[in-house]
Amino acid sequence: MIKQELVALIEKKRAELIQVAITNGFTSSVAIRYSQELDNLINEYNRIYIKKVSSSAC
Repeated sequence: MIKQELVALIEKKRAELIQVAITNGFTSSVAIRYSQELDNLINEYNRIYIKKVSSSAC
């Protein structure tokens, strides 16, 4: 997956999470699931792009 695709997925999931949280509440099971999915996408981005930059800078 290229960087732009992953960033787009993160932005889309963040928007979905906000909408679900507004509609169903921040602690609803759906909001928690979306939050976990967003966390996974952000972790994937960090694993692929952030740590690669950090390790090559040393």
